[in-house]
Amino acid sequence: MQKTGRLELTWVGKYDEPAVEPRILLEDKSKSYGDPRSENMLIHGDNLIALQALQQDYAGKIKCIFIDPPYNTGSAFQQYDDGLEHSIWLSMMRNRLILLRKLLSDDGSIWIAIDDNEVHYLKVMMDEIFSRKCFAGTVIWRSSDNSNNDAKQFSVDHNYILVYSKSEGWNTKKLDRNEQQQRHYSNPDNDPRGPWFDGNPISSPNPRPNLCYDIVAPNGNVIKPPRYGWRWSEETLKEKMASGEIRFNSNYTNIKRRTYLYEQKKLPPSSLWADLDETGHNRQAKYEQKKLFPNRKKEEWFATPKPEKLIMKVLKIATDEGDIVLDSFLGSATTAAVAHKMNRKWIGIELEQSAYTHCKPRLDMVIDGENGGISNDVDWQGGGGYHFYELAPSLLVKNEKLPIYQINPSYTFEMLCEAICKIEGFRYKPQDVFHGHSSEKRFIHISKEFINAGYIKSLAAQLAEGQSLLIYGTKIQSDMVLPDNIEVKKIPKDLLEKCDFESEVR
Repeated sequence: MQKTGRLELTWVGKYDEPAVEPRILLEDKSKSYGDPRSENMLIHGDNLIALQALQQDYAGKIKCIFIDPPYNTGSAFQQYDDGLEHSIWLSMMRNRLILLRKLLSDDGSIWIAIDDNEVHYLKVMMDEIFSRKCFAGTVIWRSSDNSNNDAKQFSVDHNYILVYSKSEGWNTKKLDRNEQQQRHYSNPDNDPRGPWFDGNPISSPNPRPNLCYDIVAPNGNVIKPPRYGWRWSEETLKEKMASGEIRFNSNYTNIKRRTYLYEQKKLPPSSLWADLDETGHNRQAKYEQKKLFPNRKKEEWFATPKPEKLIMKVLKIATDEGDIVLDSFLGSATTAAVAHKMNRKWIGIELEQSAYTHCKPRLDMVIDGENGGISNDVDWQGGGGYHFYELAPSLLVKNEKLPIYQINPSYTFEMLCEAICKIEGFRYKPQDVFHGHSSEKRFIHISKEFINAGYIKSLAAQLAEGQSLLIYGTKIQSDMVLPDNIEVKKIPKDLLEKCDFESEVR
């Protein structure tokens, strides 16, 4: 256990951070669907490895992350194991949260649905990774529409959603007033300006002599100004009285101002999401599945889906159209489905078979124009598409007979080049003798041929002044004198120093 000298949550194995291999993504075009120009991605595979694979192209570009990770309740569900030992759960989350933070844009936010079992531990861990200054709030979401009459202590009818921003000073988007918040506005006299309610007497926050005057009511009552005077000049107040905006109370002892709904600004979101009609509940989420898959047996539904309305509210608060939304515990694809319907770009990652059995068929139906969930709320008519990816296997594997690593025999030469480029931080873009670049002056070349002085000389001739080259090869002449701008590395030896090539971390 490392000693940092700061307040922190500690557990066995906390600092055993894996050097995750940044795998390449292999598109399965038979499973991709809809518009091939789409940038949306559905990835099947270990989300830790997938998040590392996304770093090169998406670091700092994700506007909103919503995840609904295993709650570590001790229960076992068909689609995933939710009973990890506590320290294993903490390490699993920490390793992924570090990568998720790197993917967030500077004005981005992460939303994590969780329950009582781990929420307080997760909060402390999030404070460490994102900093306490980036803690935006805890949303209490009423997840159940009926209480558990058999509960021994409390009927747990809510979940938490922890919200953190990438940077300090992040602000949520304001929301229109909902039906509850508009209830005290009405229009009994058909005022053409719309619904209103009576406000308090209008006083000025800035006292000025011309605002301190008496008002004479129709019955002769004299109404004295408030302490700091009226809000408007006498002439303006008379105009507002004539229009009906300002009027006398019933006994002519004061004035009232009509406060109109159309004048009101949008509101910051509340941290209490208890309106079942606005954010849905667990039973509604299961009904949405039943509508999507009417021929499936109940046990074939995803065990713990979220309702589409819940995700819609999150995305209203945290994103605009065209922003990228990421869910690395995709489950039944609610986040991706809602993001798609709301014209956001999305990336979904799912390890289990539900990527095939729930995510893909659901998203195909969304593209075809399914009318469940929030479809009517956003006038969804269908369209768009996504690309389906599998994580490539590990680049290096152990030899079956010798205690050494070798290139995975399933890799083509093109896959080998792309994988090495990603591991070394180069952009894979074959051009002439080069396989990629990290800048306009830094290039990489990969070869299975014998690399000797003559080979290097021919490559060096392709470089312009100020440019440099990294060469990876499987067969390299020893004791070569290299130019200052050329570096040679051996496959697999020098790759083994870069990351962990063991099997998936699950």
